[in-house]
Amino acid sequence: MLQNDKNVTDVKTPDLPPAMASTQILVIEDDPRMQKVLHRMFRDQGYAVTICSDGQSGLDTFRAMKPSAVVLDLLLPNIFGRDVCKTIKVEQPETPVIVVSAVSEVADKVLLLELGADDYVTKPFSPRELMARVQAALRRRHRPTAIVTYSFGDCEIDFARMSARRSDKAVALTAHEFKLLKYFVEHAERVLSREELLNEVWGYQSYPTTRTVDNHILKLRQKLEPDSAEPRYFQTVYGAGYKFVP
Repeated sequence: MLQNDKNVTDVKTPDLPPAMASTQILVIEDDPRMQKVLHRMFRDQGYAVTICSDGQSGLDTFRAMKPSAVVLDLLLPNIFGRDVCKTIKVEQPETPVIVVSAVSEVADKVLLLELGADDYVTKPFSPRELMARVQAALRRRHRPTAIVTYSFGDCEIDFARMSARRSDKAVALTAHEFKLLKYFVEHAERVLSREELLNEVWGYQSYPTTRTVDNHILKLRQKLEPDSAEPRYFQTVYGAGYKFVP
């Protein structure tokens, strides 16, 4: 049951199968009606659910429980959802964050992708769609990691530690730049469309613009190519997408 006099409500369904009970969903949402909808939806699928009603309690609970995934509203008391998302991705970049908000402007969606959000669902939404997106994010998180370290040219990448070096100097990559680079490495020599990259790296089945892919590849070129104006590793295949050639 939701408690109106507390910012955090821990609601867990007893006697769940171990695999499901160990999957903790943290919902950070201040609307009591939406809290009930999300709690019921995840509970009915067998997940353990914790509800927080403001940004600060959401961050505190995130740090204490280390959830499997976070469902996050944008318009929150105390700390805005954008700042909560950014902090989560800095502290635990592998934790999926699925944003649920009435804000639908393209600029806001692009900003959230830049901050590391894994997916975005606009209110009003279909519960089935949100559940599918959360489960897809969880599958991506638990996908076996075949490549831990990788080298090409004068670059050395450690995906486990999320560190990168070029010519023995540290290079700062964002969480999504690491994800994009890892997907390229795992699919070297194959032409990857912008739509595939949005789906597999960002988790979007559809998106109003693909410029976010181009912008991230530009950043990878600037950070990892000998000459970003004449890319050797991250090649453009005109009319088709991009290809990583180590």
